[in-house]
Amino acid sequence: MDEEDKKTSIKLFEDYKVRTSWDKEKETWYFSVVDIVGILSGSTNPNNYWKVLKNRLRKEGSQLVTSCNQLKMQASDGKYYKTDVLDTEGVLRLVQSIPSPKAEPFKLWLAKVGSERLDEMQDPEIAINRALQYYLAKGYSPEWINQRLKSIEIRKALTDEWQRSGVKNSEYAILTDILTQEWSGMKTREYKDFKGLKKESLRDNMSNMELVLNMLAEVSTTEISKQRNPKTLDENKSVAKQGGSVAKEARKRLEIETGKSVITDENFLPNNRKTRQIKKKD
Repeated sequence: MDEEDKKTSIKLFEDYKVRTSWDKEKETWYFSVVDIVGILSGSTNPNNYWKVLKNRLRKEGSQLVTSCNQLKMQASDGKYYKTDVLDTEGVLRLVQSIPSPKAEPFKLWLAKVGSERLDEMQDPEIAINRALQYYLAKGYSPEWINQRLKSIEIRKALTDEWQRSGVKNSEYAILTDILTQEWSGMKTREYKDFKGLKKESLRDNMSNMELVLNMLAEVSTTEISKQRNPKTLDENKSVAKQGGSVAKEARKRLEIETGKSVITDENFLPNNRKTRQIKKKD
C-alpha cells in the first residue's frame, strides 16, 4: 500500500500501546502483530514468542501467516522498521491462536477501534473531543490540553508540507530530530531520556513552554518550506534547521529574561520526580 494512504498512530488497550496504521484507500486498520502478541501472551519477549508461533502456524498450514503484511512502524528507539501487521480479521484469528484471559476484552476493544474510526471519518470533532477526554482523565490541566491539541494541528500541517515536498513517512523522524535538536539542544531520543521516558510521547510530557517553543519550531519550518519549496531530503533538512533556529532564539531570549532553563525533566509519568532545570549548551 502507498505511504500516502496510511495513517500511523498508537492505540491504547488498557495500559498497553498498540501500533496501528490506517489504510485510507481500503478503509482498513492494520495492527502490529508483536504488540498484540505481547498483550495476549504476557511474554517478556513477544518477538521471539511470535517467531515460534509463526513457525508452528506455518507448519499447520494456517492462513494467518500468509495474510500477514509488513509495514514500517516506529520502534521504541524512534526509528522505523518493517514489522508484521494484520487487519482486523487477521487479528481475530491471532487471538484464537493464543490462550489468554485478555482475549475477550481484546476482541471488544478491537471492535471499538473500528467503530471509532468510522465515527471520526463522519465527524472529525469526535476525535478532538475523545482526545480532550483522554488527557483530562490522565490529569492534565485544561490549559495544557488546549496547547497540546493546537500542537497536533500544527504538526499535521508540517507533515502535510513534508509530504508535498516529497519527504517519505520514514524520513519524518530524521527531520524531527534536526528540528528538535536545533531549538532544544537535544535530539528526540536524548530529550526523552532526559525526561525519563521510554515509549511515551515526548510532546505528552512537555511543559506548556516547551510545547509552545516546539510549535514555534514546527510552524516556522512549515512556513519556510512553503517559501523555499525544497525538493530533496537535504534541502528539507536545511529548512528544518532554520525553523528550529527561530524557536532557539526565542528560547535563549526567554532564558536570559527569566534566568532559568526552559528545558526541564518534568513529565506526566506516575510518581514523577521533582523537576530540575538545566542550562543546555548550544
